[in-house]
This record gives sequence, C-alpha cells and structure tokens, in this order.
Amino acid sequence: MGSQIFSVFLPAALALVMFGLGLSLTPADFARVVKYPKAAIVALTCQIVVLPAICYGLVALFGLNGVLAVGMMLLVASPGGTSANLFSHLAGGDVALNITLTAINSVLAVFTLPLVVALSVARFMADDASIGLQPAKLLQVFAVVLVPVAIGMWVRHRYVAWTEKMQKPVKIASVVVLALAVTFSIVGNFKLLLDNSDTLGPVALLLSVLSLAVGYGVPRLLRVERRQAIASAMEIGIHNAALAITVAVSVLGSEAMAVPAGIYGSVMFVPAAIAAYALTRKRSEKLVSVS
Repeated sequence: MGSQIFSVFLPAALALVMFGLGLSLTPADFARVVKYPKAAIVALTCQIVVLPAICYGLVALFGLNGVLAVGMMLLVASPGGTSANLFSHLAGGDVALNITLTAINSVLAVFTLPLVVALSVARFMADDASIGLQPAKLLQVFAVVLVPVAIGMWVRHRYVAWTEKMQKPVKIASVVVLALAVTFSIVGNFKLLLDNSDTLGPVALLLSVLSLAVGYGVPRLLRVERRQAIASAMEIGIHNAALAITVAVSVLGSEAMAVPAGIYGSVMFVPAAIAAYALTRKRSEKLVSVS
C-alpha cells in the first residue's frame, strides 16, 4: 500500500475529517437532544450497546478471528458515516435529529471506540505481540479523534465568518480523502480481501442490514415518531468505514485490520439505498391513503 506514504496521509486525512466535523458542530446540536430525549437515548443505546453485541455475534457465527475480527468490531464502534444525513433526507427522516446524533456519537466515540478496540484486541489478539493490548495506541485513538474535533469547534466559535466560508471546501476535501482511504485500502489488500470475501462479504452485508433494521425497528417498537425512527436507522445503519480504516492503519498499524471496513464501505450503500426507497414508498402510500 505504500506504508511510508500512508503513515503520513492517513493520520492527516483523519485529522482533516475530524476537524471538518468540528467546524460543523455548535452547542445547539448538543442542546437539541433536550427536544428529542427519547429518540436520542434509544438511538444512542442501539449504537453503543446493541450493535457491538450483534457484530460480536456475527463474528462468532462466521468464525472470524485475529485482525479481521478486531477490524469488524472497530467498524461497528465507529460513529455514523457522513452519508447518513443524505439518506435520511431522501427517506423523509428528521435530519435535525441526525445532526444531533452525529454530534453526540462523535464525542462519545472518543471514549467508546478505544474501549471496544481494547476489549476486541484482548479477546481476539491476546497472543499477537505485534499489536497486543497497548495502552499507548488506545490513547492515540483518543487523541486523533478528539483533538481535531475540539480544534474545529474552537475555530468555529472564534472565527465564525471564516468557518462559514470554509465549511464547503473542507467538506469536499474530506469526501475526497475518505474515498482515497477506502480505495487504497481495498486495492492494497486485494488478495486478502479475495481470500476472505466469502466470510467478510456476508458479515459486512448482514451488519449493514441488521444495523438499519435495529435503527428503525427498535425506536418504532418503543413508539418513537416515524421520521425520528428513519433518522435513527440511517445514523445507526451507516457506519463511518473511512474512520475505521484510518484508525486501523495509521494508529493500530494494521492494514489487514482495515479490510473489513473497506468491504463494508463498498457494500453498505446497497442496503441503505433499498431502505431509503422502501421507507419513502411507505410514506407515499400512507399519504395517499390519508388523502
């Protein structure tokens, strides 16, 4: 993959993405949770507790181990992807709730992601001295996620006009570097991907489908309003594969660990698009029946 280049590129890419996220966050994004307390609590519980348990079950069911198992757990611990807002909008979801969930999830991930990684490494790679349970690396995960977000939020607070001008260029640059990260991860580990596609492919696809189903079904069972349930489905169902890739390669030093996220990043758009279409059609049918 060109390890020397990516040892510089990937941390810089992750820092840019997290900085861009910080530029987009305001205190109102966090305060808005008061307006949607039930929906936010249900969605966050699914994201932080339910999905890691489901992913662990899939890993065990398909017999994944070592770096590939940790890679899947790293993926599911990553917050929602940048496409969640778009899919939520297309499906008729509450995009304001998506913004709130993204903001809170991103901050919580600073703490939950290193924890999930630590437990996964201890469970699946306890005998691997090349990675092992190294606190310094987990602190690095904490730092590379939190610091750029904090700087971005400070810059937005201090330089409002500049922030408004730079948000679009930073967002475009973030999309470009994330696409490059996913592409190079797949290309650089293509043989490993092919060797494990019969297991990683179904696991990634099932994780995507189950994430969307849990994100929509659990809130609806708990009587969360439909538009908010759609927002929850998209936020929970679309994981940030590029974040998982950059953490795996640049922080944990394992290109193989990035392969599950690379595969997920290439397959998850199909279930997300189908779910958005189905939810939109259901909404249209409901409107027709009411009229």
